Amino acid sequence: MHRSMSSATDSRPHAIVIGSGFGGLAAAVRLGVRGYRVTVLEKLDAPGGRAYVRKRQGFTFDSGPTVITAPQLFEELWALCGKKLSDHVDLRPVTPFYRIRFHDGSTFDYTGDAAAMKREVASFSPGDVDGYERFLAASEAIFRVGFEKLAHVPFGSWMSMARIIPEMVRLKSFRSVYGLVSSFIKDERLRQVMSFHPLLVGGNPFTTTSIYTLIAFLERKWGVHFPIGGTGALIQGLVELIQGLGGSVRCSTAVERIVVEGGRATGVRLANGAVIPADIVVSNADSAWTYRHLLDPADRKKWTDTRVEKLRYSMSLFVWYFGTNRRYEDVAHHTILLGPRYRGLLDDIFNKKILADDFSLYLHRPTATDASLAPPGCDGFYVLSPVPHLQSGTNWAVEGERYRKRIEALLEATLLPGLASSLVVSETLTPQGFQDQLSSFRGAAFGVEPVLTQSAYFRPHNKSEDVENLFLVGAGTHPGAGVPGVLSSARVLDTIVPDASTFSRQRVGATLGVDSPLDHVSAASPRSAQSAPDAAAQ
Repeated sequence: MHRSMSSATDSRPHAIVIGSGFGGLAAAVRLGVRGYRVTVLEKLDAPGGRAYVRKRQGFTFDSGPTVITAPQLFEELWALCGKKLSDHVDLRPVTPFYRIRFHDGSTFDYTGDAAAMKREVASFSPGDVDGYERFLAASEAIFRVGFEKLAHVPFGSWMSMARIIPEMVRLKSFRSVYGLVSSFIKDERLRQVMSFHPLLVGGNPFTTTSIYTLIAFLERKWGVHFPIGGTGALIQGLVELIQGLGGSVRCSTAVERIVVEGGRATGVRLANGAVIPADIVVSNADSAWTYRHLLDPADRKKWTDTRVEKLRYSMSLFVWYFGTNRRYEDVAHHTILLGPRYRGLLDDIFNKKILADDFSLYLHRPTATDASLAPPGCDGFYVLSPVPHLQSGTNWAVEGERYRKRIEALLEATLLPGLASSLVVSETLTPQGFQDQLSSFRGAAFGVEPVLTQSAYFRPHNKSEDVENLFLVGAGTHPGAGVPGVLSSARVLDTIVPDASTFSRQRVGATLGVDSPLDHVSAASPRSAQSAPDAAAQ
């Protein structure tokens, strides 16, 4: 039901969501369905967070997420509102999922076609076909536990973690992604093909827990998709769902501090000094940034500055957005260009934190699927290079253009001949930009690094351990980065955020002089995905 009441006349409990990335918008939809009046506050001039949309001279660039998997997580959000995703967003399957280009020029087309994948594997190493099949079976087993059973579970206690340890041991979660892949596959090039996925969520394949090998089966099961209009079409669709529930999204509105009274979050103070009260606060800001910069140190006992700074953080990214006055029809939608080094480069990025002379790249050409994202006869791209976060000490004001030119030279020599003379639009985002524009602690593009000792219970919790009525969603909390991860973090809220009626009862109790603190009221059971359409229609 559409609600058009103003905040002055809307008596529903108020939820503030800080940040309008996929996690924040998904949280706002879920809270709106559950009876909250929701206000989303975004410091940028348009919604999206890391999925912010850049429009330049007729080109449309998605700033961040470009690989859409597990589309049913979006479908569930529309269903909760009594709508169908397909009526509002045109999601198109992309194939190959990725074209992987090795330094010697050979390529591997990574698809969801089982027979085609076996042929690709055999063309590199016939002896690894059986091992690949066994690896995929292992990926499915990990998916059944890691995604289907655990992605939506709040790990708020030691007991919740202890219960899953036997299964984690059985599935060899103590091994790294690369280590597990290598136990099945012998060819080094195929090991790289099957182990690169952690880089899409900020992890080093040589240290990221093998839980993340579930991505291989997840992609096989649901495919890789891209929305017509770009991922910004999904952002706009979510904003419209929020507004249809009577909520609002306020851009160019920076939050300076989460207001805490008596150990509870009671609202936020904006950069302009205004205070907005709320019954609950949900932060979609980077979890480290939330604790380090949005909460007063006096309000933090567990997430002190020292603890925040001791965590390991993901790598950052150098991203170059560019448009050309010609089309490159033979370039796939998603291309991964692997450099001459794999382990050594990742060691430089994650451990030594130095800006290497070589690089591996992810090249996104959305105009392969949707030509409307560029003017007629033109192509739009972005290319990203994993680089160390700001602890490297790199001065990106000095290095940025030099680094861009090196990437340009490699692309021109490989996939995009004549690139330099064909450029129409050029813009970059550096690790410094991730910190300054996107409030990413140390410029880490994916927040907390997904190693085993920083997963599940060991990540910053979805329900703050320091402040009551403060909740966290997004890449830096459980279950982690990537679009499915941040959407799942919002789904976790269904089991840890009290229903709106709880606050209504508290208000009535306060009016009558009855003590009814929320500590003594358990959250209502979340609406399941299966019953969502019926619930939304009531």
